[in-house]
Amino acid sequence: MWGGRFSKPADINLRALNDSLRFDQRMVMQDIAGSIAYVKAITTANILTEDEASKIIQGLELVKSEFENNSFEFKPNDEDIHTAVERRLIELVGDVGGKLHTGRSRNDQVATDFRLWTKQAIDDLDRLLMTLQQTIIQQSEAHIETLMPGYTHLQPAQPITVAHWLMSFFWMIMRDRERLQDAKKRVDVMPLGSGALAGTPLQLDRRGLADDLGFAMISPNSLDAVSDRDFVAETLFCLSLIGTHLSRLGEDIILYSNPSFGYIVLDDRYSTGSSLMPQKRNADPMELARGKAGRLIGHLAGILTTLKGLPSGYNKDLQEDKEALFDAFDTLNVLLPVVTGVIQTLTINVEAMRAALHEDLLATDLADYLVHKGLPFRQAHHVVGQLVQIAAQKQISLSQLAMEQFKAVSSLFDSDVYEWFNFDAAVRRRSAFGGTAPDAVKEQIKFAKSLVSLAQ
Repeated sequence: MWGGRFSKPADINLRALNDSLRFDQRMVMQDIAGSIAYVKAITTANILTEDEASKIIQGLELVKSEFENNSFEFKPNDEDIHTAVERRLIELVGDVGGKLHTGRSRNDQVATDFRLWTKQAIDDLDRLLMTLQQTIIQQSEAHIETLMPGYTHLQPAQPITVAHWLMSFFWMIMRDRERLQDAKKRVDVMPLGSGALAGTPLQLDRRGLADDLGFAMISPNSLDAVSDRDFVAETLFCLSLIGTHLSRLGEDIILYSNPSFGYIVLDDRYSTGSSLMPQKRNADPMELARGKAGRLIGHLAGILTTLKGLPSGYNKDLQEDKEALFDAFDTLNVLLPVVTGVIQTLTINVEAMRAALHEDLLATDLADYLVHKGLPFRQAHHVVGQLVQIAAQKQISLSQLAMEQFKAVSSLFDSDVYEWFNFDAAVRRRSAFGGTAPDAVKEQIKFAKSLVSLAQ
């Protein structure tokens, strides 16, 4: 493409460093679609005749069919997917194919292809995220009244329902989907027509070209347009946060499936064993979910580091954008169906979760009891703390304390206090919207269903 300026061919080692065909060929369909739209635009601008445009479009459709039926042959001089397509086009239609690049630079061409690809990748990933949400809802509906310990600081805190625990991840993913759609607005900007940096001398209808390619907006500044990779960094952030949420889900499942907890059991299809220890049953899929988060975060850190020192305009450093984003999407596209399968086939050990509930988890309810009797909460908190200390010293549960021991720390205690040592009642009391009470969780799930279509 640029050999006329040089008297020697590029060094073979430079080609190995410089050429991007090995990874950017996945954008071939976007490249051909962009070229067909560009042919129409420069025909309207009187750069091509109708006959020339027809020949070029027919040639591009032939190239497309060769890729579709896996008969396209790459050549040693194909630097990237864009040169490969143009080279084959000229082979098919002759020199007229060389007119395709009139007024266009690979700078705006590549940026356009990449944005088209990213838009589609976001939509494909969103469907996988929605499927996971649907699976979480289905599993939650089966355990609206199943109790388990809830944790803060990884210490037993208060009783909650299994559905409430599962649905907490639904809302993380909901925010992930919203973030992706918001980021897509900034992906959905067409740079084509920006040339190398200064714009195009052709009288292009860029608005019409954007409509033809399905872009919502056109870039307002050609210098910025060819070097803008904010959309890559922002999308990578969204993907990194998805990975972070899946990692957190993975950590819970790893812990709860450990026999020391025994709360859940992974299906055999989503468990692995040991090459040495016959008894082992490992939650490897969720360990991989936890590990992949580091990979995703690494890609985000990498692109930000690449971008931070660039001068204005296009720089070859920007070629580092694609492998990071491609791999991030590939990682989640492989991971999400497995995580969905884990949740869908998860066995909840209702008895083990119930057995893990102990009366210390009702200490807050005991403070609430005193509040109902008129004591300020801060004082109630202190009183119950004293009772917890006494019970611990005597190595008995709170409900085993005698009434005189209750009365010794507060005269507000009465015999009805023993009625508050009930886990189901404690959970039902958290009935405000967003709480763990079964009725509140039902409302939460109803709201979730309104946000997510359950049609497969």
